[in-house]
Amino acid sequence: MQEIVGESLARRLVEWGVDTVFGLPGDGINGLMEGFRRQREKLTFVLVHHEEAAAFMATGYAKATGRLGVCVATSGPGAIHLLNGLYDAKLDHVPVLAITGMQETSVLGQNYQQEVHTPLLYQDVAVYNMMVTNPRQLPGLVDIAIRNALAKRTVAHLSFPNDVQVAALDEDPYRHVSPGEPPASSPVVSRPAVPAEPADLARAAELLNAGTKIAMLVGVGARHARDEVLAVAAALGSPIVKTLSGKMVVPDDHPLTTGGLGLLGTRPSEELMEECDTLLMVGTSFPYAKFLPAPGQARVAQIDIDASLIGMRLPVDAPVTADAGVALRQLLPLLAARTDRSFLTKYQRERDAWRAEMVALQDPTRDPIAPQYLISCVDEAATSDAILTCDSGTIATWSARHWTIRGRREFYLSGNLATMAPGLPYAIAMQHAFPGRQVIAFVGDGGFAMLMAEFLTAARHQLPIKVIINNNNSYGQILWEQIVLGYPEYAVRHRQPEADFAAWARACGGYGAKVTDPRALPGVIRDALSHPGPALVDCDVNPDEPPMPGKVGYDQAKHFTEAFLRGQPHKAATLTTVARDKINELRS
Repeated sequence: MQEIVGESLARRLVEWGVDTVFGLPGDGINGLMEGFRRQREKLTFVLVHHEEAAAFMATGYAKATGRLGVCVATSGPGAIHLLNGLYDAKLDHVPVLAITGMQETSVLGQNYQQEVHTPLLYQDVAVYNMMVTNPRQLPGLVDIAIRNALAKRTVAHLSFPNDVQVAALDEDPYRHVSPGEPPASSPVVSRPAVPAEPADLARAAELLNAGTKIAMLVGVGARHARDEVLAVAAALGSPIVKTLSGKMVVPDDHPLTTGGLGLLGTRPSEELMEECDTLLMVGTSFPYAKFLPAPGQARVAQIDIDASLIGMRLPVDAPVTADAGVALRQLLPLLAARTDRSFLTKYQRERDAWRAEMVALQDPTRDPIAPQYLISCVDEAATSDAILTCDSGTIATWSARHWTIRGRREFYLSGNLATMAPGLPYAIAMQHAFPGRQVIAFVGDGGFAMLMAEFLTAARHQLPIKVIINNNNSYGQILWEQIVLGYPEYAVRHRQPEADFAAWARACGGYGAKVTDPRALPGVIRDALSHPGPALVDCDVNPDEPPMPGKVGYDQAKHFTEAFLRGQPHKAATLTTVARDKINELRS
């Protein structure tokens, strides 16, 4: 058969090492689908139930593998559906190629059915954004798009009118009137580990050697530099604070770390940031500046591969643009041996006390079930190389504090977009990428309900993902955010009874269990994790369990009280829960 543009695209993806495409067909991409069919022995097409999930899957695939994620949608509505997942990729700096259809070129501009000009729609989300209008632009434009996505760690987009999709690859419909030539390219990109400039390193070393109360803040940009982070922290006598996206950089049980930072972080991490006089940031531009040292309090060195991300939140005295692992290896021999470890020792004691408090909240006697106990059961039963994906909301709080990074465990969520619903699609993509590993999606009932059809996708593709639903029958994070503003909650709880998502899992052919009794929970979790196929546990948890910040400020307590005085419903249940939590913490 004569090679068409759709096949050229699919062939080029294969030449770039792409083995998986996530998407949903439509009449706006029938030519592309024919190309994927012709390359089906080398390129797997994962058929999803919603294009938003396809984009989340491509993003999750890219986050977990470091490789290019690819998603495909038809013209108009399908292309629109991709956007949420693509913004997740853009804001978390991972490479994704989005491929969309377009109505044929002869009807553009006349309000034809599903005519949405995707290059205009995608101009904010995609760093490279092009509509293909001539068969001879391939495969060169594919190379340019992929190279941009990989080199800049972001989204690229190609839109194909459907008459171009089915055109012969060698068709040249127009007379050439310029001295230019169609792009001639190859499927290669150079992404070296960038070393630091010696002068930048010298300034950073001088700053760090002069510090007395040194803290390290590490993010997901340091995920492949665990040994280097630990070595530098040991040399500096520095506690390691982790961003939520960077949770897997250092094991949670390592003596040098005090855990996370921010509303979902730990009290010792927050307090040491208030006290430190020197801060080394590695692989993060942590967005919540209120949790960073006040301007003028600490001297700051920051290492990041992207120079534009350095100094975004607070003044930086020693900027270092480099790969995190390479820069830390270069920096280590420049650091003076440090004997005074009093700052570290102080916060190690604070960390031990905090951990005891968190363990005390994992109370197996609580009824309704404490969400902390639910995630602790998952943590205890999961393998040492398990991957946990998470939605945004209160589940992120429980995961941050009760999912323990140890061994080869990993953790993924929507970091900067903080969108609902990626947990399940992430898990599907990561299970596809790593068929031999245990992949668990810890999600809320709200996020799961948005894209629950994708559990059927997992069943149909025989992917043994495990889904644990923290079911509080509400949008729990929004509920508490309203209260912390001083307002009574409104329109954040669904009507009773709670949904039984386990029935949906069984209808899909998977394992499904509904849990309301805390005594049954450990056994059900173990059964689900050992099930050979997709499994789901729907656990009803206490909807009045507050995701308290690590350190409660005066204003937060004041607004909390104001919300109650203004008519907060469920006051008695909430106060009972808070009191019981405090009693357990004191007992610890």
